[in-house]
Amino acid sequence: MNGASEKKLRAMIVDDEELARFVVREMAQAHPEIEIVAECVNGFEAVKAVVEHKPDLLFLDVQMPKLTGFDVLELIGIDTPVIFVTAYDEYAMKAFEVHAVDYLLKPVGKERFDAALERAKTRIAARVPMPAEVVAAARAPGSFAERIVVKDGTRVTLIPCSKLEYAEAQDDYVGLVSEGKKHLKQQTIASLEASLDPALFVRIHRSYLVNLERVVRIEPYGKDSRMAILATGARLPVSKTGYARLKALLDERV
Repeated sequence: MNGASEKKLRAMIVDDEELARFVVREMAQAHPEIEIVAECVNGFEAVKAVVEHKPDLLFLDVQMPKLTGFDVLELIGIDTPVIFVTAYDEYAMKAFEVHAVDYLLKPVGKERFDAALERAKTRIAARVPMPAEVVAAARAPGSFAERIVVKDGTRVTLIPCSKLEYAEAQDDYVGLVSEGKKHLKQQTIASLEASLDPALFVRIHRSYLVNLERVVRIEPYGKDSRMAILATGARLPVSKTGYARLKALLDERV
């Protein structure tokens, strides 16, 4: 198949550095099968542009202000193959390789660009989605989320974990309560729990995860059950095993 008859692959470049976008664009121009349909300077633009342009491939920076590349990936899903363009640490590089995620290490070299592009084209042709574990795998051991990213249509909300009061399981979603507002996010409560610092957040019930700093007291409620009372007045059920976890953590703080 020659270049004229080959179907164009629609690609987007997402990077807050103008020079980095220029380098990727210049290297992509050497491949006539690649069409750059959009360039974005931040993650918010990227999330909207993915919906609008439906690209076949993303060149995505990892370290960007406000929304990181991982945040963008979480919001757009795992259907679009991604070539990360990053100066991230060696641990993350190995995680990407283990999960067959393509990456370019800045400063980007032509041979490495061409190799990453070929890997991405192979994945696109085979219609193989990226592993869902990639975001979790890229987080360094012992580190926890500092914020939660919620998408509602094209609107993106960032919730600092310190301001999350509690989370409630709702089938395949979680209701996130912060500063008097409730946000719905498609995520299991178990997955959310795994991303949060266990010294600050505790599962008090199969359906509830609470910020310890928001708990003001625990009250009995019927036989063998209790309620956690939060500073806002919210009352959350506490299971028997949840009470043991909660009490142990609260005792550590005394």
